[in-house]
Amino acid sequence: MSDTNQDNKISRGTDGLFSRQGFIRTALGGAGLVYAGVIGYPVYRYLMSPVEKAEREGAVTEVTLKDAQKLAPGSALMFKFASKPSMLIHHDDGTWTALTAVCTHLGCTVHYEAENKCIRCACHGGVYDPKTGGNVSGPPPKPLKQYAVTVTDVAVVVSRKPQEHA
Repeated sequence: MSDTNQDNKISRGTDGLFSRQGFIRTALGGAGLVYAGVIGYPVYRYLMSPVEKAEREGAVTEVTLKDAQKLAPGSALMFKFASKPSMLIHHDDGTWTALTAVCTHLGCTVHYEAENKCIRCACHGGVYDPKTGGNVSGPPPKPLKQYAVTVTDVAVVVSRKPQEHA
């Protein structure tokens, strides 16, 4: 019986402090929690990033492009609306159009081709109308989103259309 009591004293610790076995269990448990945090936090950020990104996108309602009113007719200016690439087009007839520059097919960035008077996606050959953003040809399923444009003496203000939500 004294051997059993002595074994219990060793496992519990004779002076009320942790025994080696208790210390190792606590250290491994703490290391496991740290490891779970190191793995879990990036997974959490990855899963939450679309929600946070949508909130940031929705917070931006207009962008002011200083000196953009000097853009030559028949040319385009790439800019960011929130975090999305967008383009401002000054047409030969003096009208202005602002569109997202993200292809609705697979999300590639589209570019304005002044010589062909079209917006083209180089990834899969999608073509859009530069005045409306509508699909002309190729695989894109939807038109490009269009923004409202206000031209002043010092800048061009691009804003979400009233009916558009993030």
